[in-house]
Amino acid sequence: MKIVMAIIKPFKLEEVRDALTALGVHGLTVTEVKGYGRQRGHTEIYRGAEYAVSFLPKVKIEVAVPSAMVEATVEAIAGAARTGQIGDGKIFVTSIEKALRIRTGETDDDAL
Repeated sequence: MKIVMAIIKPFKLEEVRDALTALGVHGLTVTEVKGYGRQRGHTEIYRGAEYAVSFLPKVKIEVAVPSAMVEATVEAIAGAARTGQIGDGKIFVTSIEKALRIRTGETDDDAL
């Protein structure tokens, strides 16, 4: 079992969710986050004054999938989130030692 974590642009969330649903991924966790990578933020003008925005709004998606579905999940997220512009985001994959569905007591792959 693996956790696929993706940091993407907020307006791409629905496309990524649709791609994961089509793949058969049943659940995901979404968190609104702020951060920056190579784009280092940007400047904006508000009421005539210019100011720097150091941290840009992003969305973090976390999906627990069986090991056999990792590559398909990563490809689905990358394909749906890609705009070709700087700041498209990153995808990280980490291992899960144990999973338990609290309601039924199912464990590991059955709990996903």
